[in-house]
Amino acid sequence: MSNSIDTRSNFFPRGRNIETNSTQNGGAVDGVKRNTTERASELQDKTATDAKVTIPEGVKDFSRIKKAAMTAPEQDNSEKIARLKAQIQAGTYEVDYDGLADKILTSEF
Repeated sequence: MSNSIDTRSNFFPRGRNIETNSTQNGGAVDGVKRNTTERASELQDKTATDAKVTIPEGVKDFSRIKKAAMTAPEQDNSEKIARLKAQIQAGTYEVDYDGLADKILTSEF
């Protein structure tokens, strides 16, 4: 036995047969009338002047930097890493304390 009760909401008018509803309701979809041409032009005028988006310069700069970073060639640091590993294992690696302090200060401030 099939259940023929339609439990869909009327909130989404395009979910049903529009042609049948619009011809039965005199141009309205599920009882809701369409905007008149005057109302449509009023809405278009308001959105043309009021619905604008401005993107801050900081966001634009970040986008440019990200694009440049993504298109930059990848660097191969494997030789440097191998050299540093060898120095650490041999006990000959010396920390540049002044350079380390400068890096810490620049990253903190």
